[in-house]
Amino acid sequence: MNPQDRDLPSTRPYLIRAMHEWCTDNGFSPYMAVHVDRSVQVPSEYVNNGEIVLNVSLDATSGLKLGNDWIEFKARFGGVAREILVPVSHVVAIYARENGQGMAFPAPQAPAADASDAPQADAERHAGPALRAVSTDDSAAPGQAADGEGGGPQGPKGPRPALKRVK
Repeated sequence: MNPQDRDLPSTRPYLIRAMHEWCTDNGFSPYMAVHVDRSVQVPSEYVNNGEIVLNVSLDATSGLKLGNDWIEFKARFGGVAREILVPVSHVVAIYARENGQGMAFPAPQAPAADASDAPQADAERHAGPALRAVSTDDSAAPGQAADGEGGGPQGPKGPRPALKRVK
């Protein structure tokens, strides 16, 4: 059988692991933007507009497992340890907090049963969302959470970058 004829696994988990390793090796804090739905286990009080940004650095997590299907770890939110479970397909970006360098991925497709968002979802499916990291002002970035002890929007080196959708 020709290798091009078979279904290959997604490259997303491999790229996520590579970006995580790059951030860690270079002293950066890897952050993940995650599309949240019922299959994602995160503290709902930190979800903003269906998205959460998670600090997945080794200092901010315990038992981090970057698998091919699931990303799982424990992290503190407001001083309380929580179990986090994220399907790899729901990771929409991974980037370095300090400089915004990273990778963005297409958001998971919404079920066809939700007809109210069909025109917008159809347009995004064909165009694909364009994401780029930008610095924020002194206000918190959307969905910002899980940075060790849940500090404010300012990091030790200034404001944290956030993802902005560019159409």
